[in-house]
Amino acid sequence: MSSASARQTDLDWIRILMTLVVVLYHCSMFFNPQPWHVKNNELDNGFIFAYTNLAVNGMMPIFFAVSGISAYYSLQKRDSKGFLKERLLRLGVPLAFGVFVLSPPQVYMERSSHHQFAGSLLDFLPHYFDGLYLNIGGQGNFAFAGLHLWYLFFLLLFSLLTAPLFVRTKRARAEKPFGIRHFALMLVSLFVLAALVNDAGNLGGWGILYYLTIYICGFYFFSKEPFQAFVRRSGLATGIGAASSTLIFILWMRHGIPASGTALSALFVLDRVVSCWCGMLFVFFLADRYLKQTRGPALSYGMEASMPIYVMHQPVIVTIGYLIYALRWPVPAKLLFLLAAVSLVISVLYHFVIRRNNVLRVLFGMKAVRRRLKKNSESRS
Repeated sequence: MSSASARQTDLDWIRILMTLVVVLYHCSMFFNPQPWHVKNNELDNGFIFAYTNLAVNGMMPIFFAVSGISAYYSLQKRDSKGFLKERLLRLGVPLAFGVFVLSPPQVYMERSSHHQFAGSLLDFLPHYFDGLYLNIGGQGNFAFAGLHLWYLFFLLLFSLLTAPLFVRTKRARAEKPFGIRHFALMLVSLFVLAALVNDAGNLGGWGILYYLTIYICGFYFFSKEPFQAFVRRSGLATGIGAASSTLIFILWMRHGIPASGTALSALFVLDRVVSCWCGMLFVFFLADRYLKQTRGPALSYGMEASMPIYVMHQPVIVTIGYLIYALRWPVPAKLLFLLAAVSLVISVLYHFVIRRNNVLRVLFGMKAVRRRLKKNSESRS
């Protein structure tokens, strides 16, 4: 297996596994005390809350890092026109589908469960374009970024902004060793962005410039062998750093976030950045060591399914949550039911419906497949 092929293999596994993390994260949002579209009638401040904070601190930066690496490999085979065409098809189409088809019912269920709207879904639809949806519990309804599909929205935007620069520099090689000095410089840069640019909102816990920086680093540094060599050398250190800083972060969250502008706030942000940065490198380390040579049907199936699952999982979770949020079940029982129901619905929809229909495949971010026509025994010779 070539080094490029092996590199793509571990990135594919990271995408698959992080998609599952996102699904579990949005299931946990139904139960934790933080704002979300539909909330259970009983909330959890323990294990579920801890998992939510663990996932939100690292999952989206990993997605943007992998996207930056993938952009590097994609541009080795395409010019800017081909790259942007592929981005518009694979990101823009499911984003538009999410904005105009998947988001209206979710906004309706949020407004209904938060007692912001009284009436049926049909009554609500004419109001979907009343103002921009900017945050959970706000007044605007039009979800221009597709709610949970904001990742596709910003990845498409980043692709449009950076493609001209990436194309001009795609052949550049960064063969100088990647060491602790570069690690520290990136860590400080991310800390400054996280501390000074407070635009995280509902964007997975971090700001737009934070994600853009990681995306650009993915293209110029994370895709190169010197960075991969550093990841292999520093696996133990980044694992210890990730575990210790993440534990501090979770315990800190349980006791409340420090007031903005204080010294404690700066320490809190620094700990979050260390947790995110070390955690991301440790994930790359584990994927490089254990997943690089792991290929087969499971990888092929999971890689094709990851985008449709990402696109449809939250509407499924919100819908099932909306149907059960008022039921007086204990949290563990309701959590198990939600996980089982979401897994079943997503699996059935993907395997038996979406992947078998070319129109749906394109709408959910997959490639259309050409089906061979069966030859008729009476066909012309």
